Amino acid sequence: MFREELVRRIEHYVDRKGSVLGKALGSGVHGSVFASQNQTEPGLSAVKGFERAADYRRERDVYLRLHERAITHIRGCAVPEMIEFDDALWIIEMTIVTRPFVLDFAGAYLDYTPDFSEEVLADWRADKAEQFADRWPEVQAILRELESYGIHMEDVSPGNIGFVD
Repeated sequence: MFREELVRRIEHYVDRKGSVLGKALGSGVHGSVFASQNQTEPGLSAVKGFERAADYRRERDVYLRLHERAITHIRGCAVPEMIEFDDALWIIEMTIVTRPFVLDFAGAYLDYTPDFSEEVLADWRADKAEQFADRWPEVQAILRELESYGIHMEDVSPGNIGFVD
């Protein structure tokens, strides 16, 4: 269920832009994403509202880094492009991408990774290898490329790194 205050902030952002809020595209621990249609421009965008400021800032900063480097694809996977952001409302507006994609950077870290024990990392790798099965080597290559940009993606799931089956 979407938190009332979060939806209110998203609606405020969309209204201020003269857009119309569309259907929910997804939600998770960091926030909720809705489609948005600008009334004067063609096409849809995704508007993501965040539950916490820290998650918003992490994702915003990752998208700023990707934008600085003009990165729209990573190893053949589309990456959403940030259209606009609002620091007061904790909102990011971005392009909508289809599979294959890499998205959702609210759990990513710039220029460092949290200090996890080797046991925790081993469990994490085993879990991800099981989740992605034959695609795990591809996912590892995507993560290495992100790391080459100083982006350390910790929230890795088939919903965030999606392939065409």
